[in-house]
Amino acid sequence: MARAVSLRRRTVATIAAWAIGFLIFFPILWTIITSFKTELEAFSTPPKFLFFEWTTENYGIVQERSNYLRFVSNSLILSIGSTLVALLFAIPAAWAMAFAPGKRTKDLLMWMLSTKMMPPVGALIPVYLIFRDMGLLDSRGGLIAVLFLLNLPIIVWMLYTYFKEIPGEILEAARMDGASLWKELVYVLAPMAVPGIASTLLLNIILAWNEAFWTLNLTTSAAAPLTAFIASYSSPEGLFWAKLSAASTMAIAPILVLGWFAQKQLVRGLTFGAVK
Repeated sequence: MARAVSLRRRTVATIAAWAIGFLIFFPILWTIITSFKTELEAFSTPPKFLFFEWTTENYGIVQERSNYLRFVSNSLILSIGSTLVALLFAIPAAWAMAFAPGKRTKDLLMWMLSTKMMPPVGALIPVYLIFRDMGLLDSRGGLIAVLFLLNLPIIVWMLYTYFKEIPGEILEAARMDGASLWKELVYVLAPMAVPGIASTLLLNIILAWNEAFWTLNLTTSAAAPLTAFIASYSSPEGLFWAKLSAASTMAIAPILVLGWFAQKQLVRGLTFGAVK
């Protein structure tokens, strides 16, 4: 009897999980399907889900109109560059907060997290003026700095929680053996926290890849990433849904592939230290 009840609960939980997963993925699926429709079919009522004349002309038009590879390269440079710079600052900061905390460490962590609650538009004008005066508008270096500072609080928080799960006695033993601070970080701490560091790196790449507000307001063409590539299909003449869907699909495809292949590492890192 108990086994039947347990099996029934697992079945219900599995069905619920698949249903929730499908609801979350459905907008992406609908975007992909719409990208293969003509503009007329994209506006049809009721909407056609599968039974329509599939076409790839939208992808051809998008590639002819825009230099897709330039947008992809900009997104790669901005997301990977900002992530590596952030890790250079976040790993030492998280180490200090986890293994040498001060009286105000928790207050500092809360303050860092509170900066994420401020609406970005509240800082747009001063940041824009600073970028204009420093000649950083529409530059990769400027955007890397913005994305690095934007996601630094989250990275420090994640690494801090991972590092707190590592026994401090291991680092003390390394110091007793004569390890310098650099060797302690590189040869002792980093290998033990690889799952956490890897998941933090992957998550920050995704966040930087998807950032739209700052990239749309601080770039025009030279450093424009894929978010600007998508926005270019909104014009005063109206929205071209099929072409916009094709551009969106091309923009999210690389990060979807990355997330698919790295999902085990992400789950492993995000649950690092959760079970002892």
